Amino acid sequence: MAVPEFATLTDDDLVTGEAVALDLPAAGLGARMVSGLLDVLAALILFVVLTIALVVAAAQSDQALVEVATLAALIVSLVAFPATLETLTRGRSLGKLAMGLRVVRDDAGPISFQHAFVRALVGVVEIYLFAVSPAFFSALLSSRGKRLGDYAAGTYVVRERVKLRLAAPAVMPPPLAAWAAAADMASLPTGLALAVRQFLGRLPQIDPASRAALGERLATAVSQYVAPAPPPGTPPEAFLAAVVASRRERDAARLARESALRARLTSR
Repeated sequence: MAVPEFATLTDDDLVTGEAVALDLPAAGLGARMVSGLLDVLAALILFVVLTIALVVAAAQSDQALVEVATLAALIVSLVAFPATLETLTRGRSLGKLAMGLRVVRDDAGPISFQHAFVRALVGVVEIYLFAVSPAFFSALLSSRGKRLGDYAAGTYVVRERVKLRLAAPAVMPPPLAAWAAAADMASLPTGLALAVRQFLGRLPQIDPASRAALGERLATAVSQYVAPAPPPGTPPEAFLAAVVASRRERDAARLARESALRARLTSR
């Protein structure tokens, strides 16, 4: 089968330092609805408890103070509490904790209080004032299941309880071990390194014609960061595997040296 360009990342890809794309799948609509129902229930319970406590405390005063206490209970329950909880738990409300979900930024990073506050504030309108209808249809039409609060805050909800499967690391081809040990190899750009890793991990799935063409194109791009060139007649796939394996070994050795140096410095 033909294979698309590997260097293109999807919106749900988070690239680690070793150029491994971690897919953060968006939460399904069903899980979002159950999570939202639990959050609404928790907010309503908190509102009732705070209202009773504040009204009882203000009962000896005039009616205006009772109304202020009720409004304060509403703001705390619907805005302050969910925003603070999601900030402290790095994107997890009570409902999301129960369903294994988490709110992240559009770039897959952790949210801040600003993100959580905007989501909670817009949620008052779309969830409570309009009985969830805007949130439901927005999530239904969005490829990431984003409600209006997510669009306003620049966030989306992901599933946390997902098994992560990473491809096996490339193995150094024995005939190229001596050449790779002596060659100068600069760090590959993230997109190129990811494309090479994906190509090597999916070799059995690629038809021979596409495999040869894509391997040659990637080898040409990688050769700009390697000197000297591999021995004449080296297949592109073997060359790419040797470069990736050698870079992994060198990076591991560098990290080990840095760790040992830190240990020596901090032990004094």
